[in-house]
Amino acid sequence: MLRDVTVENGIVRGLPAADPRVTSFKGIPFAAPSNGENRWRAPMPAYDWDGILKAFEFAPVSMQDKIGVNEQDIYTKEWNVDADIAMDEDCLYLNVWTPARSIDEKLPVYVWYFGGGMQVGNSAEMEFDGERIARRGIVVVTINYRLNVFGFLCHPEITAEAPDAPANFGNLDQQASTQWVKRNIAAFGGDPENITIGGQSAGGYSVLSQLTSPQNEDLFQKAIIQSGMMTELYPENLMPEVKDNLEEAERDGVEFFKFLGVSSLAEARRLDAEYIRDKSLEYRKTWMHWDTVIDGRFCVGDAYELFLENKRWMVPVLFGHTSSEFFSVPDVKTFDEFRKMAVDMFGDKAEEFLELCQAHSEQDLDEALKKASVSNIEYAIRVAAQANADTGANMLLYYYNFDAEIPGYDNPGTFHSVDLWFFFETLAKCWRPFVGQHYDLARQMCNYWANFIRSGNPNGKDSTGEDLPQWDYYTPESPYGMVFKDKSEFNREEPGSLMKFLVEQYAKK
Repeated sequence: MLRDVTVENGIVRGLPAADPRVTSFKGIPFAAPSNGENRWRAPMPAYDWDGILKAFEFAPVSMQDKIGVNEQDIYTKEWNVDADIAMDEDCLYLNVWTPARSIDEKLPVYVWYFGGGMQVGNSAEMEFDGERIARRGIVVVTINYRLNVFGFLCHPEITAEAPDAPANFGNLDQQASTQWVKRNIAAFGGDPENITIGGQSAGGYSVLSQLTSPQNEDLFQKAIIQSGMMTELYPENLMPEVKDNLEEAERDGVEFFKFLGVSSLAEARRLDAEYIRDKSLEYRKTWMHWDTVIDGRFCVGDAYELFLENKRWMVPVLFGHTSSEFFSVPDVKTFDEFRKMAVDMFGDKAEEFLELCQAHSEQDLDEALKKASVSNIEYAIRVAAQANADTGANMLLYYYNFDAEIPGYDNPGTFHSVDLWFFFETLAKCWRPFVGQHYDLARQMCNYWANFIRSGNPNGKDSTGEDLPQWDYYTPESPYGMVFKDKSEFNREEPGSLMKFLVEQYAKK
C-alpha cells in the first residue's frame, strides 16, 4: 500500500484506514496559511517542509460559528457533535483516501466540497469518511475552504491590491485544492485526467460555480451536484445570495470595517480572527450574507443562468435532491395577491396556472397554495435539462430523487443532507437505527456514484455481482430519474402537470 507519498512540497505519511487496503492521509496543506497578511487574499502556494509530514489527523476547521452548541438543531444532533473540534484561520488543508498499491495505477479521482451555506461546515464531519468510496477503486479527496466573512468579504482596498482576484476566496480555495489534486494526485495512484468534482447543498452550488468559471479549463472531467442546483421560482423565495456586482459587495465591506472599528485593510488584517468572526455574526443581515460575488474574474454571472446558456465546461453531470427539501410556495396572503402574482409571472397563461392550482375563488387560497408548492431543486434541474437540449449542448445528465424512509424518534423525513450518510456509505457512524434495507440502499448508491466517478456513467455491477438497475440519462423526451427509496428503482413516471407547465414557461422566457 502507498503509506509514504512524495508531493510537491515534501513527503507525507498516511495511516491504514479501518480497511488496511485503503490508506488515509489527513491534513495535507494545499496552500499557505490564510491568516495574517494572507487574510482576504487568493490562496498562496504551500510551503515546503523537511522530513516526513505525518498526515494522521484532520487539520483545524475553517473559522465559523461555534460547532455542537445548539443541541435542538437537527444538524448538531446528526453530525456536528464535537464541540471541542479545533478551529483556526489557518485551514487550507485536504484529506486523501487511496486504495492504490503503486503510483502508476491511474485510478479515478473524486474531489468533495462540503456544504453549509458557505457559512459553516468542514471536511472532518464524520459522514464524509472517504474510505467506502475508496474501496471501489476511487481516490477520494475532501477539502477545506474559507467560509463566511473570511471567504467572501470584499473591500476596495482588496480589489486595488489584487484586481485579478478581488473576491470569492472560498471558491478560489476550492479551485486551488482541485488544481493541487491535478498536480499531485498521480503520486497517490490517481489519474489527473479523470477528476470528478462533487458537493452537496452549498458544496453542490460550489460545483456549479466551478463548472461556470472561465478559469477552470481542463480542471475536471465530471461533476456531481447534490441538492445544490436551484433558481428562484416564485418571488421572495429563499435563494443563494450572490451579490450582483463587486462594487455593491465592496460598499458592504467598507461598512463592515466601520463596524469592526477599523479604517484600513492593514488594520483589519491585524485583528484577532475570533473577534472578526463574532462581529460578523452580529453584522450579517441574512444567514447567507457572506457569499459568492459576481467579480468578473472567477464568477462572471449567476452560475445557474450561465449553465442554462452553455457558458460552462461541457462535462457529464449527475444531480438530484431529497424528496422533502426546499419547496417553493407563493408568498401571498390573499387571493387577489395570488392572482396578481400569476399574471405578473405568466401573462396570458395565468388562468392556466390558476386552474392547475385549482384556485377559482378566495375560499380556495390555502388549498391552492398547497397545490402550487413545488420542489425548487427539481424545478431547477428540469429547466436545466430542457436548456441542455434546447441549446444543442446535449451533455449527459443523470437525475435522482432520494426518498428513503429515515428511522428515528424524531420522524425527520428525507431532510436536507440526510442522503450524505448513504452515498458515502457511512451509516454505521450515525445514531439512527438503520437496518438492512438502508445498508443495501447505501451500498447501491455508493456503487452508482463510484461508477459515475469512474466513467461518467453510473451504470454497472452491484457488489453482489448483479447488474444495478439501469439508470438512463435525462432528456426532455424521457424526463425520468433514479429513485432511491426502499431500493434503487428507475422511475418512468412523467412529472406532474404543474411542474411541466412551470418548466415550459421558463423555457419560453
